[in-house]
Amino acid sequence: MRRPTSRIREEIERLQEQLKLAEAKEAERIGRLALKAGLGDVSASDAELVAGFEEMAKRFQTGTRQKKSEPAARSQADASDA
Repeated sequence: MRRPTSRIREEIERLQEQLKLAEAKEAERIGRLALKAGLGDVSASDAELVAGFEEMAKRFQTGTRQKKSEPAARSQADASDA
């Protein structure tokens, strides 16, 4: 059975509101952590900060951390063999 478009629009509005709330919560968390790390005192442009955050995001995204730690684990094993 098809849903009326008005009902779909209501659901979209509800989901958009949930998204706004979730994004605000994430922004507050990241902001608190950034301040705790001392980023409040950094004199850099917004563009420079965004570029730095993008680099950091790549580092911590799922799968990336595991791949980066594998060579380190191998080098430690190689060192113990010597």
